[in-house]
Amino acid sequence: MGKPSRERALPDNEAKAVARNLRISPQKLNLVAGLIRGKKVDQALADLEFSRKRIAQDVRKCVMSAVANAENNHGLDVNELIVSEAHVGKNIVMKRFHARGRGRASGIEKPFSQITVIVREVDEQEAAAKKGKSAAPAAEVNEEAE
Repeated sequence: MGKPSRERALPDNEAKAVARNLRISPQKLNLVAGLIRGKKVDQALADLEFSRKRIAQDVRKCVMSAVANAENNHGLDVNELIVSEAHVGKNIVMKRFHARGRGRASGIEKPFSQITVIVREVDEQEAAAKKGKSAAPAAEVNEEAE
């Protein structure tokens, strides 16, 4: 019999991947996540490949996993994917101590974090509509100048 399957939380044109227990603070991981938000997947992977941040390789693995999920589990076109969301969350914090003078100790916190990457398939019509919206105000400005 078993449990009934849960309904899908994401729309049909999205897929996600989560990388947990990354040994870096959420603040530093968010800097890398900011690099890829809203970009096409191939551009995001190229940016992560050549990033000088240590954690960029783990984020790249997570993006590649989201792309694989989109292709294999949901049948989405890999060439039309963008990174729609990349959000960072806290995870556990290891607490250690550092011996100080006069028999005292001070705390050291070693934070872990996690990243969730959601990729979305964008149609050509949606992409053209977005480009058209951004181009239309520029055309209006030029008309006003004349």
